Amino acid sequence: VHVLTRQIEDVTSGYVKRTAVAASLSIGVGSAILLSVIRILVPWLNLWHLLLPGYLIAIIMIYFVPNLFVGIGFDAGSVATGPLTTTFILAFTQGAASAFEGADLLRDGLGMIALVAMMSIMTLLGLGVVFEVKSRKQGVEANVADKS
Repeated sequence: VHVLTRQIEDVTSGYVKRTAVAASLSIGVGSAILLSVIRILVPWLNLWHLLLPGYLIAIIMIYFVPNLFVGIGFDAGSVATGPLTTTFILAFTQGAASAFEGADLLRDGLGMIALVAMMSIMTLLGLGVVFEVKSRKQGVEANVADKS
């Protein structure tokens, strides 16, 4: 994640700050953990109930963000599901699933990885929307905001 944030800041010549990307990823991972715990607590809530609308929203958001953020979002989705996430957060959600009766350890625990990937994409696309609105308010078309 640190390598990704550093490369994003370098490629955008400081337009997109490392801290903004890291904060967006953190919010995405935290939201995914929250959704995973909600999924454990609500037995009728299946993984596809969250993934299908989430990816539909992400696809719609693609049309409102600069192209750079589309690439950043989908790259970050795969980076955020790396070794730290699968080691620590997966263990957390599997522990939470084992603590509740009626929760399926594999179904509820392993769906967290897909949610982390989706939420990382969505939060970085959301960051792209913020940057697009910010550059339009300033009346300046930034180099990054080029939609070609």
